Amino acid sequence: MPLTRPRALVTGASAGIGQVYAEHLARTGHDLVLVARRADRLQALADELGAAHSIEVEILPADLATRDGVEAVASRLGEAPEIDMLINNAGYAARGRVAELDFDALDAMLRVNVLALSRLSNAAMKRMVAAGRGTIINISSGTAFMQMPGNAGYGASKNYVLAFTRHMQLEAAGTGVRVQLVIPGVIATDFHQVAGNDLANFPPERVMRAEDLVVASLRGLELEEEICIPSLPEITDWQSYVAAEARVAANVSRDRIAPRYHNGA
Repeated sequence: MPLTRPRALVTGASAGIGQVYAEHLARTGHDLVLVARRADRLQALADELGAAHSIEVEILPADLATRDGVEAVASRLGEAPEIDMLINNAGYAARGRVAELDFDALDAMLRVNVLALSRLSNAAMKRMVAAGRGTIINISSGTAFMQMPGNAGYGASKNYVLAFTRHMQLEAAGTGVRVQLVIPGVIATDFHQVAGNDLANFPPERVMRAEDLVVASLRGLELEEEICIPSLPEITDWQSYVAAEARVAANVSRDRIAPRYHNGA
């Protein structure tokens, strides 16, 4: 019986982090399904990777800000040839102070960052749990830990990814499905230009190459790390964060208010 190669579906694959995931997975013998809005860029990347690595590369042009686009990708996750790995990478930042928000821009961003990721995670989990195997990687952001003026919408969307993925990890336990949460910092891609910023505004020591991020993520899978924060020196810092969270959770629902609210009585 001929051996079949694993197949990965990558969203936001036409540039930046998504493109680098596609390149790394192609080099390690994965067939690919590449998803993004720009069909011409997808086709150029598919031609390049297919020729260089003798793999099969499908393209699936889709706008994940639209229901039709999301459902087209969700449908592909349930079809043959089977998808073994989903990289939920598509996302962008629409920023603005809350009092000045452009709600059309916010709506479109949340559809991609929150709703599309949720629907594709749902479709992949359903298929992978039934098969007893598979890998899902969801990309959050270091801004999930930060509060900055003008970043409420984007930061909240990445907080959602963080929380949603951690719940997925609990549900995936014992199913054979791996779920990894990746929390990047500032990455050297065109993401920042699209968001109206400039990489030159960040100190060089804070900016990571997309290639290094992807290497950390894929190596983290080998190490069975559910949480990949590529530049975090000690994973114990994350563990301390989770422990502090657990202490708050233990006291968030009690039958009486805390003593400090008793007006000194």
